Amino acid sequence: MTDTPTIAAAGRRERTGWYFYDWANSAFSTTVITVFLGPFLTTVTELAAGCAIDADDCEGTVRPFGIPVAAGSYYAYLVSLSVLLTVFVLPVMGAIADRAPRKKPLLAGAAFTGAAATIGIGFVTGDRYLLGGLLFLIANISFGAAIVVYNSFLPQLAGPDERDKISSRGWAIGYLGGGVLLLLNLVAVTMLAEDGNPQRTLDLARWSIVSAGVWWAAFTLVPLLWLKEHPGAQASEVQRGNVLTDGFKQLGHTIKAMRAYPLTLFFLGAYLIYNDGIQTVIALASQFGTEELKLDQSTLIVTILIVQFLAFGGALLLGALATRIGARKTILLSLALWLVVVTAAYWLPEGEPLPFMLLGAGIGLVMGGSQALSRSLFSQLIPEGREGEYYGFYEISDKGTSWLGPLFFGLIFQLTNSYRAGIISLMIFFVVGGVLLAFVPLRRAITAVGNTPPRLL
Repeated sequence: MTDTPTIAAAGRRERTGWYFYDWANSAFSTTVITVFLGPFLTTVTELAAGCAIDADDCEGTVRPFGIPVAAGSYYAYLVSLSVLLTVFVLPVMGAIADRAPRKKPLLAGAAFTGAAATIGIGFVTGDRYLLGGLLFLIANISFGAAIVVYNSFLPQLAGPDERDKISSRGWAIGYLGGGVLLLLNLVAVTMLAEDGNPQRTLDLARWSIVSAGVWWAAFTLVPLLWLKEHPGAQASEVQRGNVLTDGFKQLGHTIKAMRAYPLTLFFLGAYLIYNDGIQTVIALASQFGTEELKLDQSTLIVTILIVQFLAFGGALLLGALATRIGARKTILLSLALWLVVVTAAYWLPEGEPLPFMLLGAGIGLVMGGSQALSRSLFSQLIPEGREGEYYGFYEISDKGTSWLGPLFFGLIFQLTNSYRAGIISLMIFFVVGGVLLAFVPLRRAITAVGNTPPRLL
């Protein structure tokens, strides 16, 4: 199959606009998910459980809707719950995106809803852990819904041999944007924090989260202005109909049709497993550093800054490596390095910032490439005109919305009261996912959906 005219028409301005949504939403991924929200919401939950704000250890329990939950497990369970909800939302959003004559309003609606919920965390004070949990669920689901629409633009911006490069650039620019805002928050926390005043630290974390919502909303305007609409064949079918209703109907058809592409499903299964491990490490790293290693907030932010800025180069580096050895081999190499990461995390000494920062440097070098190349590789396995629908299923386990890993981590903690046991248990996701990926016959899978395979896989 040859490239479509829409691919040939995509110019530098349009691709730059696409990159900028990664710049916009990475503030939520980095400032909110990776650094501030886990420790912030855990502290708020501990307050609701009757623990002191500066307690070194708390085994208190809260009872949301009568269900007993350890305060330390609340955030992990929320991450898992958000994904269970996205199972119903994201594939429908993808089906709607494929059938809507215009995608950009969908991107705007999801992004601005998520940004508003993030800004709303400014009202989570005292022991309002339920309000914080609700706003997080709205923000995280909206984040995933917007990514579905955003990813569906990728096949329209680049041909098969260019997608690894384009996808890697998007991830790299996203890491840079997330790092810039986090750097600003680091300056604010360092300058405004007061020794012996944990409430001040909690307030600074809350307003740092709010700043991510503002950043997300403001920079979303760039892709909305620069991206072009590329309605597919399905869009013309529903211009006179009800897009939402047709989206639900098409979801059922897509689930049935995916059975015709078992190799695409095989790849998706492998991705969901190993990405669960990646996303769990990202989502719970700050909680691990705070609760298990007893590191302060400034150390965590500096470490994540190291991750972000090294990930900018790492994404470009692994993207370049993929042009020499192929995307799959590069991803498998990154998964082997993830095994080294979680093993090293288990042995990190308590209260020592430098080893934690060095571990962060290793994460930065492999994180962006493994995710960017997975996204571009999956784009090769999607039937033309079904990008949104398939990326809806793909996004269920992307960028902090995995469910099995956080659930597994939370259960291990509740059983052992050890974050170290939880982190080392994640090795199974990288091993199983990597083995499955190695056995996917990619060239045959790409041909089966009617696409032209790239030169290297």
